[in-house]
Amino acid sequence: MQSLARPRSLEPLSPLAVHLQSMAYVNVTMRWKKDSSFDAVPELSHARDIRPLVSLTRILSPLPTPVSAVSKLGPLLETPDRRVTAFLRRFPAAFVESVGQHNIPWFRLSDAAARLLREERDVFAARRADVCGRLRRVVLMCPRRRLPLRVAQGMLWHLGIPEDYFKDLDHDIAQDGFRIVISGDDDDGRELGLIDDGKDEEMPLSVLQLNAMRKLGSVEEVSVPLFPSKGLRLKQKIKDWLERFQRLPYVSPYEDFSHINRGSDVSEKRAVGVLHELLSLFVTCSAERRRLRCLRQHLGLPQKFHLVFERHPHVFYLLLKEKTCFVVLKEAYMAGEDTAIEEHPLLEVRKKYVELMEQSREIIRCRRSGKPIELESRVCGDN
Repeated sequence: MQSLARPRSLEPLSPLAVHLQSMAYVNVTMRWKKDSSFDAVPELSHARDIRPLVSLTRILSPLPTPVSAVSKLGPLLETPDRRVTAFLRRFPAAFVESVGQHNIPWFRLSDAAARLLREERDVFAARRADVCGRLRRVVLMCPRRRLPLRVAQGMLWHLGIPEDYFKDLDHDIAQDGFRIVISGDDDDGRELGLIDDGKDEEMPLSVLQLNAMRKLGSVEEVSVPLFPSKGLRLKQKIKDWLERFQRLPYVSPYEDFSHINRGSDVSEKRAVGVLHELLSLFVTCSAERRRLRCLRQHLGLPQKFHLVFERHPHVFYLLLKEKTCFVVLKEAYMAGEDTAIEEHPLLEVRKKYVELMEQSREIIRCRRSGKPIELESRVCGDN
């Protein structure tokens, strides 16, 4: 399909741009309502633990490793437990503990965890173009076509890219079209850019534009799919505003937005579109809200862009877990097949990691009750 989105360019203001700047901003607030259906999604309910667990599986080798080798990595791994040892013991289905010299705990990967680690690497190797293409889209959303390397590093987990992608020379990021631009002496001066800078590249269509193409056959009118939570009633004035909001002009995350008034409703619709597109690229179409702050300036989002999540509960859901707020793109979980969002190649692997975590909970429960451990799992049944 040929892209219809125009690349950014410095052009004189069009009549449409003048119209955009004249639109007024409407202050709308909606109350948050809990939706238990999202709490029941395993990959969302375990989101707080899965990242440090996968990181530890990559650090630990199949051979026993003393806990002292990873005990000081708690702040770096952001384990919910203060001690890495306590975190490792929470997941006996993934980490097998033994006692070494001087009663020092040693840990190794279980057979199931080792297989999952290999499967994850195999999937990335087989679908590398798709996975790394998502990082390219994030860079293309930046007006400068560049992203600070530290910010890009923080996005690797959400995009399903190995966290040593920039550090391990074997990955050879040049084959994916990326390059490291050094503009200073420290790490803050290193940026991730595109080898071709995306100058002559026709911008891709966003998910919202692809949805419009599927339903209407064109991208002239692009609306945001809405998924109201059960029992959430809106005041009539908010309903009227929402209808007008849907009819506003849509500006793609990959287009030039310099002509839009930052205080207009059109600017907010662009912010909704940018966050919608960003979350649709992630493995679980969700992320910790605080982790998105580092992208604000680089994606041209308003200073208080977090209010967008609160003003649009039909588009985003705020999942509160263990004093952490996760933003979930509702369309990915409620639209079924009626969406242009493509399932991430590594989503099934993440689900298997979550199953390993649930097995660990059952193992601990059986140990405490003295019952025999009997687990049936597609993870243990692989290969």
